[in-house]
Amino acid sequence: MFGLSFTELMIIGVVALLVIGPERLPNVARTVGHLLGRAQRYVNDVKTDIKREMDSAEIGSLKGQIEDAAKSVRSSVDDAGNTIRNPLEEAKKALQDTEQTLKETEQSIDSSIRSKQSEPSSDKATSAPPDDTAGTKKNGTET
Repeated sequence: MFGLSFTELMIIGVVALLVIGPERLPNVARTVGHLLGRAQRYVNDVKTDIKREMDSAEIGSLKGQIEDAAKSVRSSVDDAGNTIRNPLEEAKKALQDTEQTLKETEQSIDSSIRSKQSEPSSDKATSAPPDDTAGTKKNGTET
């Protein structure tokens, strides 16, 4: 753990036995064991927290990458929509122009037909029967 070999641990144990004494050495060893256990748990908790933070940073990075990919997909879909939409709008405009031209042509044909119907033609005047109202009253009597 700390890079201590077995012989170094034996030397530390012998010095501790001489300094602390044989009566108190088991209690001190137990206390040191508890403290080392707590230290290990604390180190493991810190490692877990650091790993969690790294994972959250990776998740944040991954989230950014996914958002960038989503934006890229959205722009490509919009571009594809525009490439389809533009020709359709042009075709729609062309149809509307054609429809307007047809309406104008229809109106001009209708007006020319009306003008021909309202004009008295020379053929109608000669082929029309004589007016009966002019000769109906002779001498105050009807014939």
